[in-house]
Order: sequence, then structure tokens, then C-alpha cells
Amino acid sequence: MFKCFNIISKFLTLILFSAFCSANPIPVENFAYRDAINNVTLSPNGKKLALLRIPEKKGNPVLEIYDTDNFEKAPFRMNADPMELMTYYWISDTNIIFLARQKVRDDIEGFNRGVYETKLVKLDVAKKKIDEFRDITNPGIANLLPEEPEKVILSFQPEESGGPAAWQRPRSYYIFDLKSGKKTLLLRGSPERFSVEFDRVGNPVFGMGFDLKSDEFIYYVREPNKTDWIEVYRRSENSFEQFNIEGFDPADNNKLLVSAHNGNDTVGLWEFDYKAKKFGELIYLRQDADVMGTRKHSNRWQNTDEIASLVYATDKRHYLYLSGEDEAVYKQLGDLIPNNHYLIITSRSRDGQSLTVFNQGPKDAGTYYLLHKGKISKFGEKNPRIKPDNLSKVEYVTYTSRDGFERYAYVTIPEGKGPFPAVVMPHGGPFVGELVDFDEWGQMLANNGYVVIQPQYRGSKGHGLNYYKSAFLPKGEGGGKMQDDKDDAALHLVEKGLVDKDRIAMFGWSYGGYAALIAASRKNQIYQCAIAGAAVSDNKLQVDYYRYRLRGAAKIEQLGFWDQSISPIKEVSKVNIPLLMIHGSVDQRVPPDHAKLYMEEVKKLNIPVKYVELEGADHFSNTLYFDHKIKLYESILSFLKNDCGPEGL
Repeated sequence: MFKCFNIISKFLTLILFSAFCSANPIPVENFAYRDAINNVTLSPNGKKLALLRIPEKKGNPVLEIYDTDNFEKAPFRMNADPMELMTYYWISDTNIIFLARQKVRDDIEGFNRGVYETKLVKLDVAKKKIDEFRDITNPGIANLLPEEPEKVILSFQPEESGGPAAWQRPRSYYIFDLKSGKKTLLLRGSPERFSVEFDRVGNPVFGMGFDLKSDEFIYYVREPNKTDWIEVYRRSENSFEQFNIEGFDPADNNKLLVSAHNGNDTVGLWEFDYKAKKFGELIYLRQDADVMGTRKHSNRWQNTDEIASLVYATDKRHYLYLSGEDEAVYKQLGDLIPNNHYLIITSRSRDGQSLTVFNQGPKDAGTYYLLHKGKISKFGEKNPRIKPDNLSKVEYVTYTSRDGFERYAYVTIPEGKGPFPAVVMPHGGPFVGELVDFDEWGQMLANNGYVVIQPQYRGSKGHGLNYYKSAFLPKGEGGGKMQDDKDDAALHLVEKGLVDKDRIAMFGWSYGGYAALIAASRKNQIYQCAIAGAAVSDNKLQVDYYRYRLRGAAKIEQLGFWDQSISPIKEVSKVNIPLLMIHGSVDQRVPPDHAKLYMEEVKKLNIPVKYVELEGADHFSNTLYFDHKIKLYESILSFLKNDCGPEGL
């Protein structure tokens, strides 16, 4: 049952902690707390401010709503027991919708079929009235319709029971009336147009589909007040090049802005004449990094669809502005906010005068600020138990792989003087881009004295096609050159004097866990131990979950990687360092069978491998609660200290 109640509380009072001392790390539980506050946003008129707060270490989020002119007044509070509030959206000055999830089964129902379902709920803030739409299950919020305060566009897609990958399964779109609870079909999904975007008034503007006859992805534009779709671009399903419609060009509505390779190794931002179906002026292109996409104007109530900047990432996100207003606002905020790194306006009032801001980075675990009536003030912290002095600096380094290619890594360096013990922590995926702002795991390890190395090994996205494709073309390099890239990052820092060559470990999650299993059985061993979290142990088992749905470039990528790479379960007899395995009991992405089968093999061969199971934890970070994190972090630190190599790391 949903409950509404008021409490008397001081405005986000923060606890002060003693300064950090490298010889005396802060308690590990300080890192294990879930976000104290999150999703801080203003109502469109700027008179209310809402947030999600977790009031106790084992509690679930509650929604709090304050009057921005009087924070001494007790906030309105609401929980969702027995459900858990996930996220919310202001849809008018007095209405909020939010998504809440509930555990509906004890075990997963196969690959990507987890134990949670999501429901839609509306809150009338003025009347303190709640409407729970019980028949709306697992909706997507396609458009908030800022000019229709009682309506939103929801999307639904078929359950994963076969056919194409999730993002290609045709979505159907409905206008949902939040007052009556009635949904009306707007567009029915089809393979020809499986994904659609809408403008601020609910007009379909961009679409993407697939032509089964030619095996091509098709991109569409639909002009205002028109019913016909214009085909603007085709891309072969076998192409690895990217083409994404970012929106209409702010300088010319007859043209699009697209992020695309257009024959280059890296992604750039381009003008695109959609009527002539051809690329125009190149806006921006780099040789070392892809354009990640664009950021919309900070005032979504008045400038919903306007592109304000493009973004690329190296050491951090960098923005090139197309909107002079947003550029000026962000520059002023950057000058005012300490330790600014990843700075984003999370909400802005309709008149543009009030806004909430979030900052996060190596020296900021996450802080919210409020600009109201011309004054900016610190509002609260995601984790008030972790102060800037507790945090370690992060450096972005380049190194050369043993086969002569430039590689990148993020290196988190603890207080003190090296050489340090080190933990190589490869990201999951593997075919994703990693960007280190504030990394809880990395900072926790650095706080306990370890250099943390996060190598951007071949296969990582964000550095061009050749960088990415070299992980699986001409053959799968899992356990081969991809593994060399990780080792080479550590050896580079050994050479620089930062890392002790006899005190190196690897810890990873998902694909990173796979890499840790591979590391444990390598012949030319540089590690003293390995920790494999949520690890893929059997390549065939993993790819067989979705093999039948693969086509085109995705098929080349996945089968070229998993089928041709070294499978850890076939290497068990070669394990030559201490190994710890950790797995969630309801992991839907890498099901627990991976851990069980691997442990069966090590028992047959009498190889001492430790195993820790996180009861009730799925694959993803938002399913790791306080007790999961405590068990995870204490297991890692204990293993590194006591079981890693002859004398521990």
C-alpha cells in the first residue's frame, strides 16, 4: 500500500566526518550505503522541489517534496511499500508520475527474465492523492508531453520469447490519460518501424525500422502536420558504422544533425539534408574519440527538442555548445561549483530562473545544488559519508600495447608514495565505452591503499571502429590480445614506478569477471590473485542464450568473439593463482549456472577456489543493496589482504 505522511526535519542536515588518513581507511560500510538522495528536480513553476531519499541503510527510497520558498516547512513524504520507487517525473506544476518495481518471483525465468516487474503510479501533489495503475506493467515513458499535463506517451514491447534483440522488437505507443486511466493506441509497432520518437506535442518525428528484403536498417523523418514518413537513410545490417538522428539542426529545421561515421574511423557530428538524403557540413570530428551524441537544452519545458551541445569523452566529458545560452549557464556553474567534473542541470523551471544541478567526479561522490532567487546553495550529497578528502585522484593515461597500438586507461591513485599494490579492474561488456566519473568500487579499493587500473582494452567503444573491431576481427581475442591489453596497462605502471610488480591482482564483473577467470589460468602470469564477479565461465553457454536472435554485424561481433575466444571453463586445470568467485543468486544477464558449472570443475580437480553468493542480487548495480555491498566489499578486501599471493597483496 502507498502511504503519504509528513515529518518534521531540518533541511538536509549533513553529518561531518573526520578527515581522511591514508593509513586509516574509512569504514567499508561508508561505500556500501545506497544513495542518500537522488533525482533532485524542480516542478515546472519552480515552487516545489522533489527528490528520492533512502532514510536508513537498509531502507527503500521515499519521495520527498519541499516548498522552495520555505525549506523549514516539513516536506510531504510518500513511500511505495511493498514496492520500491525507482524514478519519477514532474508532468505539471502539481502532478508527478513515477515507476515502482516489485519482486514478483523468487528466481529468474531464463536469460534477461528477472524477478522484478514495474508499475506506473501518479501523484497529485496538491491533493496528496495517489492513483496506482495496476494494469500498466513494465511501461516505457516515451514522451512526457509538456503541454498536456494529464497525458503521457507510453511504449510497450513484446516479452522476450524469441525473434530480434530487445532494441529491435517493435514497440507500440499509446496516449495514456492519467486522469481517466485510459490508454489509446497511437502507433502500433512493426518491423518496418520498430522505434519512434515524438516531439513536445506528441507528433511522431523520427523513426527507425528494418527492411527484411534488403537486410537494411531504415531511418525516417515525419514532418509536422504530415502523415507520411520520409525515408532518409539506409544502413546495411552488416555495417559497423553508426548513424543516429540527434534532432533537427537548430540553425535550419530543413536539416538534421546526425552522429555518424560517414566513412571515417570515428563518429563525428554532421549536418544531414534529409530531403536530398545526403551528408552536409561536418560539425566536429576527432581522431582519438567518438562523438558520444548531443545534449538537449537545459529548459525542457520551453526548449524540449532543441540541441544545445555535442559531447565527446577522453579524460572526462567535453561539450561543444550550439546554444549560447546553455554555454553561458554551464560556464557560470562550473566557476561556482567545487571539484566540478561531470556537471549537469537536472531540472530548470519554466521561466529559466531556478534550476537544480548535479556534480560528480573523482573528488565528488555526487552533490546536488539549487539555484533559486539568484542564489546557489549546496542542497545535499548522494553519499554524505564520503567526503572529497576520502577520495583519490584519477588520471587518464595512454600506453602502448605489446603489438604497438595506443591504448587508454583510467588510474585511481591512493594517498601516499608508490610503488603501490594494484588491482586491474576491466569494465564489463565488453563492447561498451567506459567513462570514469566517480567509481565506487575503484574509490573503495584506492581508499584501502590500492592503485586501481581501468584499461580501455581493444573492443572498448568510444575510440573508433578499428579499436572496437580488433577484439573480434579477424578472430576473437578474448583471452588473447584483449587480455594482453589489460596486462600491458599494469606493466606500463610498473615501469613508471607507480605499481609493485609483485603485488598485482585483477577484479572484474560480468565480462570483467570473465577476464579475471582468464587471468587466473594464464601461463605468463603477472597476477598474485584474481576475483571474478558475475563471470561468464562458459562462452558457449552464454552466447547460446541469444545466438538464434543474432544477425548482421551483431552476429559477426558476438559469434566472432565468444565462439572464437578462450573459454574459462576449458582452462580450469591451468589455474595457477588464488581465485575468488562472486555471483548474484538471481543474475539474469549471466545466470548463476556459470558459477555453479565452474565450481563443479574446480572441485573435480581439487583446485582451491573460494565462492561467495550474493543472495537476491541480480547482475546490475541497482539490485545490490547494503547487505550485498557489505558482503561484496568485505569479501574482496579480505581476499586481497589474506589470500592473494604468498603474503597477501
